[in-house]
Order: sequence, then structure tokens, then C-alpha cells
Amino acid sequence: MISYNPKDWWKLIFAFHRSDTFRFLFPGIMGVAAYTSVIAYIENDVLHASFKNTTVVHSLVGFVLSMLLVFRTNTAYERWWEGRRLWGSFVNNSRNLALKLSAFLPKDHEKRAVFKALVTNYIHAAKEHLRAGVHPKSLIQTGKYDTDFYSQKKHVPNQIMGAIYQEITELYYTKIISGDQLIILNEELRSFSDNLGGCERIKRTPIPYAYSLFLKKVIFLYVFTMPIGFVIEFKYWASPIVAIIFYVFASIEVIAEEIEDPFGTDANDLPTDIIYGTIKENLNEIL
Repeated sequence: MISYNPKDWWKLIFAFHRSDTFRFLFPGIMGVAAYTSVIAYIENDVLHASFKNTTVVHSLVGFVLSMLLVFRTNTAYERWWEGRRLWGSFVNNSRNLALKLSAFLPKDHEKRAVFKALVTNYIHAAKEHLRAGVHPKSLIQTGKYDTDFYSQKKHVPNQIMGAIYQEITELYYTKIISGDQLIILNEELRSFSDNLGGCERIKRTPIPYAYSLFLKKVIFLYVFTMPIGFVIEFKYWASPIVAIIFYVFASIEVIAEEIEDPFGTDANDLPTDIIYGTIKENLNEIL
């Protein structure tokens, strides 16, 4: 995720970054401009065509298309923001769990280091699970929880959470924590799985295919039929006008596509690496 000052207008206006849609859409923008120039030449210089009220239909369709794009962007941002709330909950849950374990366990108890490693590994595994997958060698190795242990199951976060539950249960059977304390810890552990389940729901439930397909077709038809009428009124100036309109509409769709899956490594995705670092520092300090 990019950190920036939203009040620095001039810097943002003239900034070019790899996440800028202009870079991605530049070939299409040039293609639309060239296509419009060809239409302008044919209609004005070859056919000498003339129409009346040529822009009225596109004005009406443009309003409807704008409403569709607003809904598309709001839906994508809602998914992005829900993902951020879930990862904020990860921070709170890890802190609460660490604080309670720190209060329940003796200061020199060996399980402190085990829980610190397991909870840290769970957050790291959850982050990578939502991306390309978890590499067991990237996890903290401690005692019996080594690379072979983390490689036993495909869903590594579940494997780690199972180990945390086993360690908590062992503390209860050895009378280190009471039954009431076990119930308190169980509520915190359940929240971890709920948060990850919410993230998986966002990642594995994209915008309905029919809606995305329809919106792209409407943008295509709108932009590629626009020159037919606009070149009569604006002549060759229609070329930059249509190119700018294509840039605006297509950019909204491209941005929505990027933020609707917020757990990757794109510039506009959630800063899960930073959040993981924060959680790791908190666990080291508390436990």
C-alpha cells in the first residue's frame, strides 16, 4: 500500500506511479484516439456527413453508465474496507490473547515462547494463505513445531490454530489455567478463525461474472460508438475528447478490479505486511 499526503494536490496530479491506471491504459487510450481520428477523416473529409443531435443518446447512456460505475466502485471499496476491518481485528485479537496469556502464565514459563511463535506464525500464514500460499520454511521453528509439522496440511493456518488449541488444552489439564480461563482464551482463539474465514469469503467470492462482463461491454460500445456522432460536432478535436472519456470510465473499472481483492501485493492492496510486523512486535513485547 502506498503512503501519501491526500492534501498535496499538485504532487498527486502530476505523479506517475506503477499503480496509476494511465500507464496500464495508455495503449488503449492511443488506440481510441487513432480510431476516432480515422472516423473523423471518413465522416468529415470523405463522406461529408452531417447529423442532428448526435450527442444526445450518448449523454443519456453516459448518465446510466456513470451510475453503474459508481455502484461498481462502492461495492469494490466495501470489500476493501471489510478486509481492513478484519485485519484490524487480527491486531486486537493477538494483543488480547497475548495479554491474557501473559497474565495467566508464570513469567518464566516455557510455553510463553511457544505461544509467541505459534500466534506469530498464524498471522504470517494467514497473510500468505490469502496470496500465493504459505512456505513452511518462512515460519518460526520451535520445538516440535518445525517445517515437517507445518507441511502436514494444505491449510497451514488451520494446522497452526490446531496446535494452539492443543497447547491451551494441555495448560488446562496440567492445572496451569482454570476452566474459566480456558473459556476466556477460547473466545479469543475463535475470533482468529472467524477473521480468516471472512477474508477467505472476500477473496473467493468475486463480483458476479455477468455483471462484470456486462459493464465492460457497455463501456466498449459506449466509447467505440461515440466518435460516430462526436466528430460531426467537434471535428478532429473529438479524438482527445473521446480518449479522455475512455480513460475516465475504464480507469474506474480497473481500480475497482484491483481493490475488490485487497489481500495481494498491488500498490492499492491492504498493508498486511506492515500489520503483520506490528503484531509481531506486540507479541515480542508482551510475551
